[in-house]
Amino acid sequence: MPQEKANKEAKAPEGGRGSRLAFLFDLDGTLVDSVYRHVQAWQEAFLRMDLVLAGWRIHRRIGMSGGMLVRALLREQGRQMSAEEIKRLEDLHGEVYGRLVGDVKPLPGARELLDELSRLGRPWAIVTSSKREKAEPVLRTLGVGPDDPVVTRGEVSRTKPEPDPYYVGAQKLGVQIDECAVVGDSVWDLLSARRARALGVGMLTGGCGRDELERAGAYRVYDDPANLLARLDELGVQEE
Repeated sequence: MPQEKANKEAKAPEGGRGSRLAFLFDLDGTLVDSVYRHVQAWQEAFLRMDLVLAGWRIHRRIGMSGGMLVRALLREQGRQMSAEEIKRLEDLHGEVYGRLVGDVKPLPGARELLDELSRLGRPWAIVTSSKREKAEPVLRTLGVGPDDPVVTRGEVSRTKPEPDPYYVGAQKLGVQIDECAVVGDSVWDLLSARRARALGVGMLTGGCGRDELERAGAYRVYDDPANLLARLDELGVQEE
C-alpha cells in the first residue's frame, strides 16, 4: 500500500497548517480480530506462573503494553513479581500468542479502508503497543508492507495510555497531532488520543461498549472498519 503520495500531501504547506485529516490506527482489535487471542495467551501465561485470572480482568487491560498490563493485573491480585518474572510472563505470552496468531484475520473492511484512504491521498499509520515481531504476522494479513508507516513498542519509551506512540505516528506522517484521527477499540487508545489532543474514534470490535468508548473521548463509534469506511464523510473525508 504505497504511502509516498499520501505522506507528501500530509505535510502542512509553507506559511500555514495542513487541513487534511490523517489517520492513526491501533492494530489489535481495531484492524485485526486478535483481542481474544491475546486474552487467551495472557491467561495461559499467568496460569503457567501459578496465577489464575478470569478472562474479563485481562480483557479490560488489552491495549496497554505487556509490562504495564502485567503490573496492573498483579496489583489487582495483591501479588508481586520480580522484573525477571514479569519478563518471563511477557515471553510466555509471546510464545502462546505465536501459536494462536495463525487464526487471526483482518476485521471486515480493514484492508478496504486502508486502500480507500490511500486512494484518497489521506495519510495513515498503524500504532500498536505490540513489539514488531508480534505484530508482523497480522500486518502481513492486512497487506501492510515495509514502506508503510508503523509504530511499534520498541520505538517509544512510554506506550499507551501515554500519548507518545501517537506523537511518533503523526511525526512519521509529517503532520501535527491535532490533524489526526486516532482510531482504536479500547479505552486506552482513546485516553492516549485525548492526552495527545487528537480526534478520538472508537471501534466496537475489541469488546468495549459504545458508552465506555464515548466516555473515554470517542467523537464517533463504529461497528467495525467496514462501517467506518461507509461513513467516512462523518469525519469530513470525501472525494475532492
